[in-house]
Amino acid sequence: MNSIWKLFYDSGKPHEEILPDEWSKLEGMDRMVVIRCFRPDKLIPAVQDFVVANKGQAYIEPPNFDLAGTYNDSNCCSPLIFVLSPGTDPTAGLLKFADDLNMGGNKTQTISLGQGQGPIASDMIDKAIRKGTWVVLQNCHLATSWMPALERICEETIVPGNTHRSFRLWLTSYPSPHFPVSILQNGLKMTNEPPKGLRANLLSSYVSHPISDPDFFECCTKPVYWQKFLFGLSFFHALVQERRNFGPLGWNIPYEFNESDLKISMRQIQMFLDDYDEVQLEALTYLTGECNYGGRVTDDKDRRLLMSLLSIFYSRDLVEKDCYELCEGGLYYVPAHSPHQEYVKYLRKLPICADPCVFGLHSNADITKDNQETNQLLNGVLLTLPRQTSGGGKSPQQVVEELAEDILSKLPQNFDLQEVVEKYPVKYEESMNTVLRQEIIRFNRLIIVVRVSMVNICKALRGQIVMSSELEDVYNSMLVGKIPTIWAAKSYPSLKPFGSYVADLFARLDFLQKWIDNDAPTTFWISGFYFPQSFLTGVAQNFARKYQIPIDFLGFEYEAMDEKPEDGAYVTGLFIEGARWDRENMVIGESLPKILFDPLPIMKLKPGEMAQFKHEDIYVCPVYKTSARRGTLSTTGHSTNYVMSIELPSDKPQKHWINRGVACLCQLDD
Repeated sequence: MNSIWKLFYDSGKPHEEILPDEWSKLEGMDRMVVIRCFRPDKLIPAVQDFVVANKGQAYIEPPNFDLAGTYNDSNCCSPLIFVLSPGTDPTAGLLKFADDLNMGGNKTQTISLGQGQGPIASDMIDKAIRKGTWVVLQNCHLATSWMPALERICEETIVPGNTHRSFRLWLTSYPSPHFPVSILQNGLKMTNEPPKGLRANLLSSYVSHPISDPDFFECCTKPVYWQKFLFGLSFFHALVQERRNFGPLGWNIPYEFNESDLKISMRQIQMFLDDYDEVQLEALTYLTGECNYGGRVTDDKDRRLLMSLLSIFYSRDLVEKDCYELCEGGLYYVPAHSPHQEYVKYLRKLPICADPCVFGLHSNADITKDNQETNQLLNGVLLTLPRQTSGGGKSPQQVVEELAEDILSKLPQNFDLQEVVEKYPVKYEESMNTVLRQEIIRFNRLIIVVRVSMVNICKALRGQIVMSSELEDVYNSMLVGKIPTIWAAKSYPSLKPFGSYVADLFARLDFLQKWIDNDAPTTFWISGFYFPQSFLTGVAQNFARKYQIPIDFLGFEYEAMDEKPEDGAYVTGLFIEGARWDRENMVIGESLPKILFDPLPIMKLKPGEMAQFKHEDIYVCPVYKTSARRGTLSTTGHSTNYVMSIELPSDKPQKHWINRGVACLCQLDD
């Protein structure tokens, strides 16, 4: 790479740099295209600069939440819609506002929608229309089947002449494709996003009820312990919310932790400190981690992370030390016992943008977060992309047809299952034959779907058959570089764009064909399996049958070696995220700057009895099929994206890597 371009690539703020050489003449959208290619993580600030330059600063700053102003703009026939975001609940503020307007008590009725609540909500609205009271329908996104009925009520019942002037219909809902468009068009929409950033989140907790109330802040019989735990819990609450911004690196599933979790945990701390002479750390840890916050957590790896983060704050060191540090550097700590205003003063001195190390993450996590925001922006732009072009160049129809023909020319024929069965018959001592056959059956189904869809899309573009909605989805997906829905339904999990997915599919088919032609490989490409779990089961079965050991007693040990194993198997194709493989010391180590993923060396899966494993100086690292990590919760209690956990040697405590969000992936998104 040219040294000038390398300086641009390594810059902390490339969107503010002058492009090298003649590229410096580029402006506006053209300049953003270059930034997107070289530093996609900084596209968002580049877009913000573009908007400010062309429209003004006001277009990138969210307006202040003004409930009174919105109400004044409304009328009895216009629903007022709260668009919810994680971590916010406008109900308390709305009820207080109702009290201020003398609409509290029986004049405001609230109901949380869900199964069977629709008819009750209809009766509430009918009565309120006549009496001139308010109705608050919460969580409309949970009542998708009743939304058409609500649409009819808004169009036919809540009309001028039939509605009391004081009546108001308030709705709360997360963004949902099932929310009626007509209600959105006729209603007043508002959102109150939670404070962004660790500092803002902490300040929000300390300047609002109940911590801001002196009667609450000073109410405990053990004030020193009470205020330490209060600060630690508030910090923990901000931490678990802000980790959502880092995507799967922060949480496998983005949970909606909110103020109720924080408040009930505060009350429990107060109660336990008042009622017991000793600090009941174990009980508080269980109530806060397993019940209050943990009650929302469905993924077992997320639960492990939650308890690891909580152990930072619910610890003996916090109780015993005057100034307990929360991360390296000395900037973040639990202040010594002091008045409320001193805590607020300390929080105001914290940096607006927190370093990822505060969350237990590597500095590279900021790149992951920024890339995620860029992808969300571009995916939104793709939804508005016009399908027609004018002027020179190929038309979209020509592009799709040529692409389909190219895929058809390279797509191999279906595997001959009968030939494979004859060459690799079912054997008691060789389970890999069964694994191969199962993989071939799965890939044959996918090959058929790909071939038929490509043949039919070509015919539809030539006018030989009707363009169905299914084919139209294939057409649109190919244009914007996404995997068609009908492919995904028969495919292994993948987040790759269309071109990379096709190349990956051909590589997998080639892997299986070489296995068929040349016998089982010395090293298995674990990422190439449609269902990697069946391969792991096959390896364990071979060992169990050879040594007459019940398979339920078996597990795997992992080590990097280079000779053919007598038992077990070699696997390759795994990538580690959140850390790297230290090839000198043969342990996992910290990521290198700007390198988000690191390939693991060839690993030997050594089956053995779990009772004999040492489990010392290791990190139990989960392996996922894709970087999304989350999937459907299966009957095993694991996500369907989860493959297995491998024990990687480590010279740091396991808690360090848990907080880093370290995991192995079978494939990358690119």
